[in-house]
Amino acid sequence: MKKRYGDQLFKAIAYIFGCSIIAMLGLMVWEMFRGSSFALDKYGLGFLFSSSWDPVTEEFGAWPFIYGTIVSSLLALVIATPISIGIAVFLVEVAPKWFRDVVGFLIELLAAIPSIVYGLWGIFVLGPIIREYIAPVFINTLGKFIPFFAGPSFGVGIFTAGVILAIMIIPTIASISREVIMVVPDAQREAALALGATKWEMIRTAVLTYSRSGILGAMIIGLGRAIGETMSVTMVIGNRPEVPDSIFDPAYTMASVIANEFNEASSDIYLSTLIEIGFLLFAVTLLVNIFARFLVWTTSRGIQEAK
Repeated sequence: MKKRYGDQLFKAIAYIFGCSIIAMLGLMVWEMFRGSSFALDKYGLGFLFSSSWDPVTEEFGAWPFIYGTIVSSLLALVIATPISIGIAVFLVEVAPKWFRDVVGFLIELLAAIPSIVYGLWGIFVLGPIIREYIAPVFINTLGKFIPFFAGPSFGVGIFTAGVILAIMIIPTIASISREVIMVVPDAQREAALALGATKWEMIRTAVLTYSRSGILGAMIIGLGRAIGETMSVTMVIGNRPEVPDSIFDPAYTMASVIANEFNEASSDIYLSTLIEIGFLLFAVTLLVNIFARFLVWTTSRGIQEAK
């Protein structure tokens, strides 16, 4: 039998390219672990829960950055999720085809806007609006009995960062939710309508219920996008290494502290600490995305088995 050397060569090259991704990922993990070993040996797990950040005395703790990352990302998810699901439902179930294509293009266009543009817009447009109009409403109502909404508004802080992140992750959540809703079998819709359900009842009971795992996966992918965002958040969050008392106070995230202070790290422990924060951010983002992909895969597999 004649050997096909061209096929074997192509197969070998394809394997090399495929394995190179795993090798690069492993190399990144090793380099970050090696670079953060100094900080890991000195601070241990206490580094994650310490609020101290003083480069002069070389006292470091990651809790303010972890807190800022979690709160700003969850706030973005709370704002973006209902809007994104509403967009997805509208595009699939309500909008005519010609309008669906136009709106879908505009939504995806948001994902192509550089993050620096979002940051500039946040500083010069969104920040003043929040400071003058939106924050006083929360402070004068909820702030009277919920300390998390109290305090002065500076225009920059966790709330502004959360709104910017919400705008940035809407295209991600809406696009994936749209794809998930589109693969819901028509039999689901027809069965609900045949039983006398209205359009809204059909969407709520047949479409959203059937696709909830995929939508949850889209939300978690959006959360992973928000956790890792750097430039736009750095420009609007205020960059103060303290745990904020109010949602309108300046704060810091893991990504923004690395971007701001990596070039200023003048000692080995300072640099190792920033690398450890990067390692933590990498691990959290990777786990979040793996979990999200698993949920989307579970939904797609369930739909295929149902067919």
